[in-house]
Amino acid sequence: MFLEPAIAAVETSSHASRRAPTTALPLTPRRRWRQAWAVAVPGALLSLALGLWGVRRDGTLWRDEAVTYDMARRGLPDLWHTLGNADAVHGLYYLLMRGLFALCGDADPLLVLRLPSVAATALAAAGVACLGRRLVGPRAGLLAGVAFAPLPLVQWHAQEGRSYAMVLAVVVWATYALVRAVETRRPGRWALYGALMLTACVLHEFAALALAAHAVALPRTARRPWSVTATAVALGLTPLALLSHRQSAQVDWIGGPNWSAVLQVLGLWVLGLMAVVVLTGRPRPARAARVTISLPALGLSLLVLPPLALWLASLVKPLYVDRYVLYGQAGLALLLGAALDRFTREGRRRALGAAAALTAATALVPVSLGLRTPASRVDDTTAAARALRDIGAPGDAVLYLPLRRRVWSLPYPWAARGLHDIALARSPAASHTLYGTEVAPGVLRARLSAESRVVVVTDPAGQPADTAPGEAVKRYVLERYFEACATRRAHGIRIVLYAHPGLC
Repeated sequence: MFLEPAIAAVETSSHASRRAPTTALPLTPRRRWRQAWAVAVPGALLSLALGLWGVRRDGTLWRDEAVTYDMARRGLPDLWHTLGNADAVHGLYYLLMRGLFALCGDADPLLVLRLPSVAATALAAAGVACLGRRLVGPRAGLLAGVAFAPLPLVQWHAQEGRSYAMVLAVVVWATYALVRAVETRRPGRWALYGALMLTACVLHEFAALALAAHAVALPRTARRPWSVTATAVALGLTPLALLSHRQSAQVDWIGGPNWSAVLQVLGLWVLGLMAVVVLTGRPRPARAARVTISLPALGLSLLVLPPLALWLASLVKPLYVDRYVLYGQAGLALLLGAALDRFTREGRRRALGAAAALTAATALVPVSLGLRTPASRVDDTTAAARALRDIGAPGDAVLYLPLRRRVWSLPYPWAARGLHDIALARSPAASHTLYGTEVAPGVLRARLSAESRVVVVTDPAGQPADTAPGEAVKRYVLERYFEACATRRAHGIRIVLYAHPGLC
């Protein structure tokens, strides 16, 4: 197996580090760095390879990536004003992506959009490996990094033009900084932990739930400096939290957790608990005495507490989405790596462990293949653009129902060329909004009734109807004065050509 040389290398240093303190020679800084590189590189390379594999997804992107693409290409004043109205929670990410698009010029936009996430998950894999090495040993760290890379949710977001992979990487390295702060008790380490956690929270506010997971795993002696640091992070995040609270209607689309999502999360929790059982089954050889964080406590708290907190909050307002707490996957990988290390220490168990790892890798192959197809996402904006171009004729009106579906056309101006957007009052950039603003319902009704042919870009049949007055007017006029002439369907999208009766 390709990991055997790396495992052999780290086992040599691991055995040396477990000798009795009276006989072991301390690791020199150079040997420490070499060991850290040997531990971190395999998982990072595996993550990088999985991230680059099929990263373009047949040249398609979905609606949230279309928003990133549009926001990243706006002028800085327009972007700044837009964040005051919408999506402030992603503001730092959009600013970073805007700089990257400006730097890359005419490069493939899909690669510019997704390669930062590929790099971020590779960096996170290295961080997971370093955490495992620090808390248990080199071999456990190497296995944790390698276990992290192929996790389905990690593979998914390694190829997303969104902020979640970056949040994951920053939280992982903030956790590493926390471990070092607990061990050294140096103020500078605590300051680094606070700076990284604040960065993660500004990238996405729900990274703050990692603070709660950290608090549970802390030894008692570290609670006071952690409290001071966490308070500073909360104060730094307050302005963004107040602004995004005013924009909370943006998450009204979130429904309560469905049974599929619940069962998936519970399955991961059971897997994590099984790893904890392996880790607590028998005592480990004594390590050099130092106050540190328990890996089982840290891994389990990262895996369980953030999604559990969102589930409890969803009793008041639905907020649970798995990508919001993606960093919990790092906790699972830490537990799996340490459990594999413990379980396969005995020679008679190595074959069983290798067989289990091979079985898991084989089971992940169809999942990995599926994640790299356009059908893996909610919708396919590229297919929508092609269908709109095919069904519409010059002079036709185009209507987005509801208005937020205008995002499907933003990355592809050619799709609606020759069509006039009958409801649009001001474009997304001009109105400093995500989807643009539309004319008053009365004006829209008069305009729509006067058209002979209208191309409607809408959701698949059976989706809940938007109750906003403008959306109700669109549906009423279409049902009363028009009939459907032709329909094109793409993944997650429906495009219908309407005309007055007898004019199809």
